[in-house]
Amino acid sequence: MKARIAYIEGDGIGRDITPATLRVVNAAVARAYRGERAIEWEALLAGEGAFARTGTHLPDDTVERIRELGVALKGPLTTPVGGGFRSVNVILRERLDLYASVRPVRHLRGVPSPMRQPERVDLILFRENVEDVHTGIEFPAGSPEAERLIAVLREMRQTVFPGSAIGIKPMSKLRSQRLVRRALRHAIECGRRVVTLVHKGNIQKQTEGAFRAWGYELAREEFAGRVVSEEELGAGPLGDRVLLNDRIADGMFQQLLLRPDDYQVLATPNLIGDYLSDAVAAQVGGVGMAPGANLGDAVAVFEAAHGTAPKHAGRDEANPSSLILSAAMMLEHLGWPEAAHAMTEALEQTIRQRRVTYDLARQLGDVRPLRTSEFAAAIIASL
Repeated sequence: MKARIAYIEGDGIGRDITPATLRVVNAAVARAYRGERAIEWEALLAGEGAFARTGTHLPDDTVERIRELGVALKGPLTTPVGGGFRSVNVILRERLDLYASVRPVRHLRGVPSPMRQPERVDLILFRENVEDVHTGIEFPAGSPEAERLIAVLREMRQTVFPGSAIGIKPMSKLRSQRLVRRALRHAIECGRRVVTLVHKGNIQKQTEGAFRAWGYELAREEFAGRVVSEEELGAGPLGDRVLLNDRIADGMFQQLLLRPDDYQVLATPNLIGDYLSDAVAAQVGGVGMAPGANLGDAVAVFEAAHGTAPKHAGRDEANPSSLILSAAMMLEHLGWPEAAHAMTEALEQTIRQRRVTYDLARQLGDVRPLRTSEFAAAIIASL
């Protein structure tokens, strides 16, 4: 009846959106279960605040405590561009083996969108989270390591321009298949009928092409009778099976604009999923309205899909919707769907009433924006 959950406030606007989100979650749980269930929140350090107090951006105690509790809610953390310390988000995923980045994307009524029919987008994206170029195995141009690798590649009759920086893109069968397995299981359990492998296997044949091949292999070996490929299906009926198909990444961006309702579950390698998740979020109002989770087999971390927006930090004006929707995913994960549904419905109702923060008010026009704290109070009132 009580859940102890870790939370990381985050950097930048984390100081605004995380307290607002905790208020909304607590109210939704209290009202959905009439006070019979509750969350005990435990604050953990990570990011700039952790560095100021401990000298490290991700203390070992934080990682181990999340591992012990199994569930955490995380605000945005700073990631320097082109230098500085390594991404705390990436390190956290690697150390806890949070191998699946999961992004549900659907349009909430009332949210402004650049699309004429944003309601046609309703999908969930499973992105591999610990391999690919995000492993950060790279060496600067002119470094001894880069020159040594270039020499090795020349011995293997591979042409690399002298003085190049070098990055390495590892992709394994085990890690690719466990991501695809998770996507297929989700489709079967949740009644979705199409799972699409998105890749660049026409060019990167031994990495992205292997991701595609391993996905089909897994479906044949572990989901026979429940999952069928386009080739196997032919012109026959799908019945109660799940269709597994694949699309080239660049074409997929066009498909999601022109035929979004053809796609229900996407499974992608790391970098492609990084690009694609933000692009499809833009179709339903932007990453400020997109929830996200990093899932492993034993630990789940739910997080805002956007960055820290430091120029808005501490001004009580940022939109907490991404983190609120991520918290709703967390409640579903806990097996508390009533509170999750109540919170999502209250958020959508508040937006339909045109009671929104500055980012949405600017797009709607002639709307007085609410402060972050006021927006949270409006959602609570709508529960």
